[in-house]
Amino acid sequence: MNPRQPNGSEEALLRGFTVLDFTRVLAGPYCTRLLCDLGARVIKVERPREGDEIRYTVHQLEAGRTDQSTYFVRLNAGKEGIAVDLANAQAREVILDLVRQADVLVENFSPGVMARYGFDEASLRALCPGLVYCSISGFGQTGPLASQQAYAHLINAISGMMDLERAGSPNPRVSYLQAADVLAGTHAFGAICAALLRRARTGRGAYLDVSMLECLVAAEDITFGGLLNGAAVERRPRVGMVVHPIGQGHLAVQTAGAPHLWIRLVAAMGRPELQADPRFATPALRRANWNDLLAEVGRWLDGYGSVEEAAKALSAARIPNAPMLSPEELVAHPQLAARRAFPAVSHPSRGEVRVTATPFHVDGVPVSPAGPAPHRPGEQTAAVLGGLLGYSAERLEALRAAGAIAFPA
Repeated sequence: MNPRQPNGSEEALLRGFTVLDFTRVLAGPYCTRLLCDLGARVIKVERPREGDEIRYTVHQLEAGRTDQSTYFVRLNAGKEGIAVDLANAQAREVILDLVRQADVLVENFSPGVMARYGFDEASLRALCPGLVYCSISGFGQTGPLASQQAYAHLINAISGMMDLERAGSPNPRVSYLQAADVLAGTHAFGAICAALLRRARTGRGAYLDVSMLECLVAAEDITFGGLLNGAAVERRPRVGMVVHPIGQGHLAVQTAGAPHLWIRLVAAMGRPELQADPRFATPALRRANWNDLLAEVGRWLDGYGSVEEAAKALSAARIPNAPMLSPEELVAHPQLAARRAFPAVSHPSRGEVRVTATPFHVDGVPVSPAGPAPHRPGEQTAAVLGGLLGYSAERLEALRAAGAIAFPA
């Protein structure tokens, strides 16, 4: 990570805010990448030498090294990286000095870890009452599961989502998408921005406790709202959602969700009699007899020779549809190119690497990473502690000799 100016101009949404980032892996780094892309100065604190563990996953960007995964680079582009050993007694004053300069602190350690180091919310907000302190964890900071280890896969299992995703089949499956992490990071991002608005009005900081489990439950649309109010859980494929093979591909079609879709569907199918069919006369009946309706829709889609032909006809009838694409097809799609969804950032050894963009535009402009790709752990330790905190070269060297901090020679 190299020193950089905040993203954009004076109008960058979070320009002037400083974020201390004690996060690792996915949920926390995704949150702080969003803050960074909007102009906040994000100082990522890593362990000396090894740094964040996702440096060592796939795909590696540098031959002969194992600490430059695309996973890590994508989530941490634009941040300033420092290496501090939180367990070292001499690191305590370093962290407290950084907290005095910060507006926001984000951490996603297991509950209790920051307290063992003396950097819990109560201690740090006693020092800086205006601090917005955000903790992201699997189950939240309270409750009987608070101390349990959490990964998105485990949250998916315990949340009920893995059960629902079986769609009536006997065996549960592993979900590919790490949804709980990204949802937690996004909810934390929104809560932090709201807390900063309140602080601007009142001067008061905040303590934000974000649970991956609760974020995943909140993302479910039908089951929990019904279950909490007396409805039975439906363990079967989602009603109204079709994925049908046509030619060499598959087409996804949405047939439910708004009353007008049913009228358009039977018209496009050339089957007006289905509206009077006692199996399909009401939304509730169509839901109850979905397997029969799905068979009718499948027979109709079988009449098309290709996904492209079917998609064109359905779009003309204003029936929502989309082809199933592979990742290779998606990254080459003109829609993503038009939105500049995969920007390039500079990298010390590769020259340039591509990452995913923050998924929204501001004032009609794509939001791109605020700076270059991260590189070695502790790359900006001396620059941050010397520039932001005014530490002398002698003090930096003494802290390094004591093992409290690390930076390249």
